[in-house]
Amino acid sequence: MELSSSFANPPPAAAAKPFSFSSSVSPFPIQVRLKNPGAAAAAAPPWGRRRLPISAVAVDPEKELPSNSPQRLLKELAERKRATSPRKKVPPRRFILKPPLDDKKLADRFLNSPQLSLKSFPLLSSCLPSSKLNNADRTWIDEYLLEAKQALGYPLEPSDGYGDDNPAKQFDALLYLAFQHPSCERTNARHVRSGHSRLCFLGQYVLELALAEYFLQRYPRESPAPMRERVFGLIGKRNLPKWIKAASLQNLVFPYDDMDRLIRKDREAPVKSVFWALFGAIYLCFGMPEVYRVLFEVFGMDPDSEDCQPNLRRQLEDVDYVSVEFETKTLSWQDVAVYKPPEDALFAHPRLFRACVPPGMHRFRGNIWDYDSRPKVMKTLGYPLNMTDRIPDITEARNIELGLGLQLCFLHPSKYKFDHPRFCYERLEYIGQKIQDLVMAERLLMKHLDAPGKWLQERHRRILMNKFCGRYLRDKHLHHYIVYSEEVQDAYEHNRRLRNPATTAIQQAIHGLSYTVYGKSDVRRLMFDVFDFEQIQPKAIV
Repeated sequence: MELSSSFANPPPAAAAKPFSFSSSVSPFPIQVRLKNPGAAAAAAPPWGRRRLPISAVAVDPEKELPSNSPQRLLKELAERKRATSPRKKVPPRRFILKPPLDDKKLADRFLNSPQLSLKSFPLLSSCLPSSKLNNADRTWIDEYLLEAKQALGYPLEPSDGYGDDNPAKQFDALLYLAFQHPSCERTNARHVRSGHSRLCFLGQYVLELALAEYFLQRYPRESPAPMRERVFGLIGKRNLPKWIKAASLQNLVFPYDDMDRLIRKDREAPVKSVFWALFGAIYLCFGMPEVYRVLFEVFGMDPDSEDCQPNLRRQLEDVDYVSVEFETKTLSWQDVAVYKPPEDALFAHPRLFRACVPPGMHRFRGNIWDYDSRPKVMKTLGYPLNMTDRIPDITEARNIELGLGLQLCFLHPSKYKFDHPRFCYERLEYIGQKIQDLVMAERLLMKHLDAPGKWLQERHRRILMNKFCGRYLRDKHLHHYIVYSEEVQDAYEHNRRLRNPATTAIQQAIHGLSYTVYGKSDVRRLMFDVFDFEQIQPKAIV
């Protein structure tokens, strides 16, 4: 870069020899300031006693700086810093704290909410949107709802025409919420986002309970491990897009995209959310039989397909009998969906009880556990419940079966499983885990009307952690009645890490037994009154 220096009033001699030099100095004007201008003026020649401004002028500013130039290095460093550490983004509006509503506004919002409109259906009411649907919501309903109803096999008339005593009256609103997954355009509305997440939270446990009941009755000799693999093969998130496409619902989930061209993570999450929320809405409005119809008729799920077959494993030989109703044929989904127990049935779910408690358990009647431990366990659990039966023999028979079921709940697999695979608590534990999840989900939905589904999911997980479930059983001192084999008894006696998972499994097996014998209401009684899962009851001072 050529720099020229011009002096004010240069002498003639200086004009003959112009000052010029090459340098890599930046193209900014340079001004020289002397520390002692008086001394410099005295020493200067007569022609230069005035202050002479010196300026540097770039001849070619467009020319690239040399590679070893400090200015170039500083410029590159600034560009790199700007690329690697961009400016911090302003947080979204939803994360900015807002002042809380005053009491009057909060009360008005709750009192005007549809969630408090149905006194006869508290669970259904808690899953309605927190505010009334607006014009944007009505636009989606007018445009897409008929297509969704037609694909699912429901009447096309608006559900508002049903009576107030019919839960199906709210089906249009819940079906609309079911399709508003977190990636759609309506998810910015708070009542839509929260309503969908709450339905999704409920629907996952409805699906798991429905398939658990179905497979327990369809495969009466199978252990729970292959059943879990069958369930995962049907409703695992990788297979859900296939079912959505089979029902021609993909255009409602992705109205602007081709589902087959989306990458997996962009396709599976919205489909899973819609699928779960859809069954939450169906369960609330029509009950469990309709869940089976939509699963196997609308979506076309086939439990015999190769995709949902369990892995091959060593099977223990089962020499024990099964109930008569399971010997003649393999039950279909229609048999499970339309089954209604007889009027004088011993149990709330008699066929499910027979599928979980083998008939051979009667050989344990009158043993030491039956005389010594069973009365203590039944007293702790509040059994038997007072039932108004038309025939007294029914009450006696139910209490006998209940005692045998309790003994099965406390039979550890190490005792008899290798000789009699079903003489342990595993099948009762499987159904108990699912009904426990659903009961707790319903409890949280009705208790926290304003909470989104993600918060409810976290709360649900923290309450039902395995270590807590076993602790509730041990607090009642019921773990002393577990029947182990001699080898396992010695190993577990002083090792709580081995013992605690067994107490958790027995806790869930007790819930499964109470569900099959007395129904869901007794599971609620055990969870919240006897074992105090929410830990809200006063503790005894020791």
